[in-house]
Amino acid sequence: MITFDPQSSVVPFEQIRGQITDLIRSGDLADGQRLPSIRQLAADLRVAAGTAAKAYATLESEGLIETSRTRGTRVAPGKAHPPEVQRAAKRYVSTIGDLDLDQALSAVRTAWLALHPQTPAAH
Repeated sequence: MITFDPQSSVVPFEQIRGQITDLIRSGDLADGQRLPSIRQLAADLRVAAGTAAKAYATLESEGLIETSRTRGTRVAPGKAHPPEVQRAAKRYVSTIGDLDLDQALSAVRTAWLALHPQTPAAH
C-alpha cells in the first residue's frame, strides 16, 4: 500500500517513487502487475496528478515500470531483488540491534566501499 505523508520532509513524488521502488524490489509488486493510472493514484493519495506523473516518469526512466496505451502501467519484469539478496538483507536487519535506518545504510555503504573501492556508493 502506498501512502503519502504531507508532514514529511521528503517531497511527495519522491515518497511515491520510493515506496513503489521498494514494493517492486521486494517482489510485493510482481512482474507485469498493473499499477493504478496516474489519475487514480493521485486521487487515492490526494496529491496532484503531476506529482503522480513525475513519480511514474522517474520509475519508467529507472526501468522499473513500463507504460503502454493498450496495457497501462505495469511493473517491468525482473526487477525484484533475488531471493538470496532478500534473505541476506533480512539477516542483516535482524542483527543490527538499535541502529536506525540511516546508521544501517551507512554501515552498508562503508562495507560496499571497502569491497569495491573503485565504485562510488550512491547517497
